[in-house]
Amino acid sequence: MKHRRLLVYLVALAAFLGPFSQTIYVPLIPEVTKELHTTPFLVNFSISIYTIFLALMQMVYGPLTDSIGRRKVMLTGIMIYLVATIGCYFSSSIEFLLVFRSLQAVGIAAGSVVAVTVIGDVFEEKDRIQPMGTFQMMVSLGPVLGPVVGGFLSASFDFHMIFIALMCVGFIILAGNFIFLHETKPSTSKKQNFRFSDFLTILQNRIGYTVIGLGFIQYYALYNFLVFLPAIMSESYSLSVEQKGLVFLPLSLGIVVGSFIGGKLRKYNERKVIVYSAFLNVISLLLFILVSNVSLILLILSISLFGLFLGMSLPVQTALLTQEFQANRATAIGAYNFFRYMGMSIGPMLGSFLYHLGSYGLVYGFVDAILLLFVILMRKHLIQNKKSLN
Repeated sequence: MKHRRLLVYLVALAAFLGPFSQTIYVPLIPEVTKELHTTPFLVNFSISIYTIFLALMQMVYGPLTDSIGRRKVMLTGIMIYLVATIGCYFSSSIEFLLVFRSLQAVGIAAGSVVAVTVIGDVFEEKDRIQPMGTFQMMVSLGPVLGPVVGGFLSASFDFHMIFIALMCVGFIILAGNFIFLHETKPSTSKKQNFRFSDFLTILQNRIGYTVIGLGFIQYYALYNFLVFLPAIMSESYSLSVEQKGLVFLPLSLGIVVGSFIGGKLRKYNERKVIVYSAFLNVISLLLFILVSNVSLILLILSISLFGLFLGMSLPVQTALLTQEFQANRATAIGAYNFFRYMGMSIGPMLGSFLYHLGSYGLVYGFVDAILLLFVILMRKHLIQNKKSLN
């Protein structure tokens, strides 16, 4: 049991490294712009292109992990990441940085797919929920700790030191997984070639399309908070940059605490947990719409609740997917992660369009309405249909 717990932390660290690397030099954008003699747009694009490749590679690593095994994909992905990180360190122009940032994402994208698949392999049914909670907690810390560590390092070193730090962490994670991650693919599973129809099968499955669809909408909503909340805090409360940064901490803490709680819900029906926690997300979004311009304390409370209920849902979502798709777990998780990343990308773009049409109320009201309709659909397909089958 101790070995299995250690394995959960090791594979979760590989998944953590993806979002951690994504945001680590966000506080240093002006310094990177000056050092590479480029524009803020291109430095920001180096973050966006990282996210794009992180999303696209989910659809590649899922089938690969089901076909050739967990260990090979994980170790190869981390090694690609390390080579790319060395390239980032030596990049003397924005063009080279863009290339190596893309390769970083190509490599470390393996972490989130393999981590969830390994947990699905070594734990059975409801026993998966608690380690999934541990995994989600660690991954949720990635985008939060990235800017904190980046800001700390920038106080004493130039931005290149960030990539030295990432190399050190990456080598530790590679060594840990090399020693302790043995192949967990079930021996009964035959080697299978990738077929695009595998994705269609997952998306046509009732559990597949409801869990994947929910992940897309929840992360669409989450990234609307990340993008538009600073402007709301400036316009309504005139907060400083430092104060606005602090307001995000309760949201992140809510996700971490929620993931911990979600990992403890193994005694409850997974389908009901997913449906009711998503409904509580609807309520917390509605509360945010009503109070965001009324009280800063109530605004912080509403986003904390959103993070809490989102976190509660995440471990159960991945546990249910790995249980439903035992023959092609990694492919299912790859599709799930891909659509979550698409939610991250589409949320800010569509949100900006809606804001120009109306106001922040329209931005959040739209996603709240979509989430409510989806909760009604989930209740029908996950709970009511199961009762009729019984």
